[in-house]
Amino acid sequence: MKGVLLAASISLLISLFGTPLFIKFLVKRGYGQFIRDDGPTSHHTKRGTPTMGGAVILAATLGAYFLAHLLTLNPPTASGLLVLFLMAGLGFVGFLDDFIKIRKQRSLGLRSKQKLVGQALVGITFAGLALQFPNEQYRTPASLLVSFVRDTNISLALGGSTVVGVILFVIFANVMIAGASNGVNLTDGLDGLATGVSTMVFGAYVLISIWTYNQNCQTNPGIKCYEVRDSHDLALVAAAGMGACFGFLWWNATPAKIFMGDTGSLALGGALAGLAIATHTEMLLVILGGMFVLETLSVVAQVASFKTTGKRVLRMAPLHHHFEMVGWNEVTVVVRFWIIAGLFVAFGLGVFYAEWVVGSQ
Repeated sequence: MKGVLLAASISLLISLFGTPLFIKFLVKRGYGQFIRDDGPTSHHTKRGTPTMGGAVILAATLGAYFLAHLLTLNPPTASGLLVLFLMAGLGFVGFLDDFIKIRKQRSLGLRSKQKLVGQALVGITFAGLALQFPNEQYRTPASLLVSFVRDTNISLALGGSTVVGVILFVIFANVMIAGASNGVNLTDGLDGLATGVSTMVFGAYVLISIWTYNQNCQTNPGIKCYEVRDSHDLALVAAAGMGACFGFLWWNATPAKIFMGDTGSLALGGALAGLAIATHTEMLLVILGGMFVLETLSVVAQVASFKTTGKRVLRMAPLHHHFEMVGWNEVTVVVRFWIIAGLFVAFGLGVFYAEWVVGSQ
């Protein structure tokens, strides 16, 4: 628990006091956000606001993780390092996207295919490595079992073929990673929205990881123990991510002094997907990150409706822009969406705990 508290505190301090320094650096070099013309007209006043703030979130998370291990004299684990690799790898893809936007002064950076290829390369590497590095109990960071709140009896190794199982797992993991990273990216359209929602979901994974550590099959075997490797270190990663987002939110809240950009949104989505895979709660992320799911579905519905009927179901997608167009103030949209996100997180944690209570009786 000491390491978890240290990670959260250190990342909060790095993000809180490092962000204004990074803002000065970006302003000095003119690295400002380019606002798309087809967005809400009220957003044009945000043109030139420093972007790529996700670099601070990433640096704070990585720095806090390694400092916490250094201070507690505990070595990093394979699970924690893999989640951070996924976060940093997708953050780099996002950085390239942001940098191209700034250099060419346009709202589009990497082409969609280029971004997907970059995400896939990082995702495939993560998925392949997550099935390696067995510990003394032969547990690897990820599992070929399909998981909701814990490993099930349903395996991706169809017909007993491990090769087929590995291929299906890599595909499944990449769908998760792409979905989570793009979900956060779509949600990042209003000051503080994606940062606040991400803080809540990271907080949920702190609690889940601590719980699975206390009820782990390696140290506390029982009917309802959890087959999760390195639970305590995953709690440390989640705490570092939570603290980094919390500190960044101070500067990202309305009116934002800095945007996280794709550097931040892709990195955060990757970290959340990595935590879900490593804690064996892949399907639970759909509930915990329900706000990201709603934002993504709103875009899917808008595009599908327009292509099939020529009509739009929303005034503008993603969903938060629709409510802006309806007349809601930006702060109102953000706070209400935070409330909805909090309800999703509370419900997800309730489902997680209820499964353990029912199964333990």
